[in-house]
Amino acid sequence: MKIFCIAANYPKHNQEIKMKAELEPVMFIKPETAYLKNFSDFYLPEFSSQVEYETEIVLKINKMCKCVDRKFASRYYSELTLGLDITARDIQNLAREKGLPWFLSKGFDFSAPVGDFLPKTDFDTVHDIDFSLKINGEEVQRGNSKDMIFSFDEIVSYISQYVTLKTGDLIFTGTPQGVGKLNIGDKLEGFLSGKKVLEINVK
Repeated sequence: MKIFCIAANYPKHNQEIKMKAELEPVMFIKPETAYLKNFSDFYLPEFSSQVEYETEIVLKINKMCKCVDRKFASRYYSELTLGLDITARDIQNLAREKGLPWFLSKGFDFSAPVGDFLPKTDFDTVHDIDFSLKINGEEVQRGNSKDMIFSFDEIVSYISQYVTLKTGDLIFTGTPQGVGKLNIGDKLEGFLSGKKVLEINVK
């Protein structure tokens, strides 16, 4: 399983982290060891003092593909859910200042919690999906897929030009504004079109 992530895909989030949008998707990869199943505990790592959540819609690839045209890309994912791109922001900021890769800040163990998947057919359209995150019962982040700079189909097509996508691969599609710090004792609940699909506790 490969875990692909798209950065800078929501304009207001780009403003809050002072990152400009690019003409093509900004992509990075988390290792398989970053995966954390739903209803698990996430333990804050000792190497960072600023670990933050980023709530994202996640696509699951349903069959192998390579060099897919955008108009056919929707055939290659049939389920989606919410995930958390957990980021060691202090480490990422240092890497950005030096022009270095983000891997250590994004790819550490269990930095990609993933919720329960829903069939794409549950939604009238994938281009207008509300999602949100609550921490300790209070909503802290909300977004909608219609605000994405690059659509699901554009993302799948783009990645497939460079890397063969295989069944079970996951794609995190970007986070909206409202990212923030995680603390011990936090209970995170993610909602997709009003339905809870993700629950993680911070230890």
